[in-house]
Amino acid sequence: MSLQHFISEAVSPWMKNEGPDSDIVMSSRVRFARNLKNYVFPILFNREHNLEVIEEVRDQFTDIPDDQVGQLELIEMDDLKPIEKRVLVEKHLISPNLIEHSKNGAVLLSENETVSIMINEEDHFRIQCLVAGFELKKALSLANSLDNWIEEKVDYAFDERKGYLTSCPTNVGTGMRASVMLHLPALVLTQQLNHIIPAINQLGLVVRGSYGEGSEALGNIFQISNQITLGKTEDDIIEDLQGVVRQVIEKERAARRALLDNSRIELEDRIYRALGVLQNSRIIQSKEGG
Repeated sequence: MSLQHFISEAVSPWMKNEGPDSDIVMSSRVRFARNLKNYVFPILFNREHNLEVIEEVRDQFTDIPDDQVGQLELIEMDDLKPIEKRVLVEKHLISPNLIEHSKNGAVLLSENETVSIMINEEDHFRIQCLVAGFELKKALSLANSLDNWIEEKVDYAFDERKGYLTSCPTNVGTGMRASVMLHLPALVLTQQLNHIIPAINQLGLVVRGSYGEGSEALGNIFQISNQITLGKTEDDIIEDLQGVVRQVIEKERAARRALLDNSRIELEDRIYRALGVLQNSRIIQSKEGG
């Protein structure tokens, strides 16, 4: 594999699959935050520490014995051009934080781009697994197998009472963030989402834009994820998130049916206007493209 393999295609191979409820759910993701026991956390790192972690990764973690993933490719951020970094961000393989704030960051990528392990971001490891459609349990299973494989080779920073120790206190405990990416145009058009988001927040979940914390919801694409990582098991977090997302899916489908029944002409007008912009524009911004 090479860097060109990951940036030559506009979408990742897994994005071309159709998972459950793919008419609304674009992807399911599970991410683990992990730190090494014998290293200072990345927020206090100097260049020497960063490079030591990257070398340890290079020595031990580029050849995973797993048919689902295959070989992992190590890509260092310092070797990338700005446009190449942007491609990886837009494919959700790395975070904006990795390219903007990390020192000597890197990423391990699987060939099918289902697995992305960010190195020296906010934590030593950010283990991320992405699958198409509404399949949180599948993403969790893959993330757990990777987590176990890594833990066989290194010692994690772990406390018996607090769980996995992380740079940000909100990740302490399981260190897990589970999220689902949804396309919710009908709930936006009918303004129902304005009432749904506060209710979701009260359940210990959060609604964000497509690139996570601090990002704007472009193209009516939203990410719903857990906020609580301490005091709950991984399975509990997944169950809670699945229950809420299932309700949002049903509300979106009901809103789509209502729009077709009651506002078909207005809806078609919006679609054809958008098509006209797309066909005739020479420069288009991400906000318009959504």
